[in-house]
Amino acid sequence: MRSPAVLATAVALPVAVIVAVIVSALLAGRSADPEPVSLGPVPAPESGSPQCASLLDALPEAVGDFERASLVEPAPEATAAWRVVTFDDEPNEPIVLRCGVDRPLEFDQASALQIVDDVQWFEVSGESIGLESSSWFAVDRGIYVGVTIPNGSGPTPLQVFSEVMADTLPPAPIDPAPIPVPGN
Repeated sequence: MRSPAVLATAVALPVAVIVAVIVSALLAGRSADPEPVSLGPVPAPESGSPQCASLLDALPEAVGDFERASLVEPAPEATAAWRVVTFDDEPNEPIVLRCGVDRPLEFDQASALQIVDDVQWFEVSGESIGLESSSWFAVDRGIYVGVTIPNGSGPTPLQVFSEVMADTLPPAPIDPAPIPVPGN
């Protein structure tokens, strides 16, 4: 008769080997060094400001399921991106932050704002032009900060960025454009 220890080892060893093979396969399939995010230029006249430097220094390495991504050089000044790390090489839409951008053209005195943790955000939906993301602009920080977020990302990105902005950028009065008058 075999001892219980030998029997337990005989059962546990194959199970451990199977688990090790599965974990190794998953880790080997994980993109260890994802492709850098390529960002085109966008007018950002305040991107070199001390406020943008402070904000970029305070940005987190992770935003929910998104991890900080490297950018294709030369990258626009005062930008950052986060991407979901996947177990395959399928591209996924990143979260992109741009500091010091121009006031959004659509932002006027009639614009609806969303307040998240004391930061006022203005949304420009990409849906009307076929994009699967929306751009949100912090409009009450003295400089404009734009964050493009893939649809379905939930509230976490705006919550994280609001917390960072509330800690690094003092609030300022909003400055929307006047409401356009028809015929002018």
